[in-house]
Amino acid sequence: MPMLDPQIETRITRIKTPERSAQSDNAPVEATVKEVIADVRKRGDEALRDYSRQFDKVEIEAFEVTQAERRDAVEALDPQTRADTEFAIERVRAFAEAQRATLAPLEIEALPGLHLGHRIIPIARVGAYVPGGRYPLLSAPVMTLVPAKVAGCDEVIACLPPGAHRAMIAGCHLSGADRIFRVGGAQAIAAMAYGTQTVPAVDKIFGPGNAFVNEAKRQVFGQVGIDQLAGPSEIFVVADESGDAVTIAVDLLAQAEHDVRTRVGLITTSKPLAQATKAEVERQLLSLPTADVAGPAWRDYGEIVLCEDEEAMLAYSDFIAAEHLQVHTRDPHATATKLRNYGSLFIGPLASVVYSDKCCGTNHTLPTMGAGRYTGGLWVGSYVKTCTHQWLDERGVAAVAPPATRQSASEGLEGHRRAAALRLAPKQLLAELGV
Repeated sequence: MPMLDPQIETRITRIKTPERSAQSDNAPVEATVKEVIADVRKRGDEALRDYSRQFDKVEIEAFEVTQAERRDAVEALDPQTRADTEFAIERVRAFAEAQRATLAPLEIEALPGLHLGHRIIPIARVGAYVPGGRYPLLSAPVMTLVPAKVAGCDEVIACLPPGAHRAMIAGCHLSGADRIFRVGGAQAIAAMAYGTQTVPAVDKIFGPGNAFVNEAKRQVFGQVGIDQLAGPSEIFVVADESGDAVTIAVDLLAQAEHDVRTRVGLITTSKPLAQATKAEVERQLLSLPTADVAGPAWRDYGEIVLCEDEEAMLAYSDFIAAEHLQVHTRDPHATATKLRNYGSLFIGPLASVVYSDKCCGTNHTLPTMGAGRYTGGLWVGSYVKTCTHQWLDERGVAAVAPPATRQSASEGLEGHRRAAALRLAPKQLLAELGV
């Protein structure tokens, strides 16, 4: 992450500072993952079985979940849980379809006889890593699998840890996975990147995971595409004096219960709100059942920053580039238009992150650790390629061949010059070549 502008630093006061850095030593994880990937490439399914035994404490006979097992998992869902999951799927699908409609092929005649364009091409085979985690997060497969189906990918596979709750298999099935495999951790990423006797190699890998999964995605990038490298979850709130401390505290703690390394923070122009929110978070932690997770997250990574004015508040928010950014100001829509860096924006106090996390339709796989400065979150466009093409007639050649020929000659690229000149004056070039 870049350094904060010194001029902004002088205009903020840190009411609560994180006790730990979000950065960590990745060397041990990197070395372990490198070994796992090499082993899976060499031994395939045999290595996957060994790692399932070592890491998951289970013996795997068949990695792929059968259609009968998938149906049984769906039938075992509590009716209300199934209905809620299907509601989330419909919302995510509807938004993905609306986004897909904005992606259109292009054909233009840039000059007489020079035709340029692009096609929107779905990625052929994609893989989604579906984390097991502390709780069965049924929204996870919805967010990675549904957009893939909307995009039109030929085959969508899912990998999830062998010990994952059976409801997660149901979630993968309902979300449209063509194939589901009981493979977790870095070994699942390796399997999807290089293929094994059972798990097919994919073209791009999606989905969050733990530090080992994240590192595996980093190491296989290039062999396959990846969606992004995701760090611990984040939520920040920008607020003026109109903000409500109770609401802000509730939302910060809701995200903090994801993981002990979750980054949570308030950026405000109001000292009373800053102080009230700090006290309110501490008060609510006393009654929060997940305080064993949310408490350490708040203690170690919680942050409250008091800004002199709106300009400093917006600048500090853009510096943080939070994964989830809530706007609690008197005119939240006006504030929203002034913000640049974030994963997803939640405008006004009624727009809680939890709605996006679960079911409102926007994707919850978002950039973290400042990546919101240069990228957005997962969306249907992540599952397609925009590939250009061109074609020319004689008029187009007459327009572009002369400058292409001259530029090639000036660069000393004789092969390029000949290729450009051949179309413009074929007899002359053939004579040069003695053909």
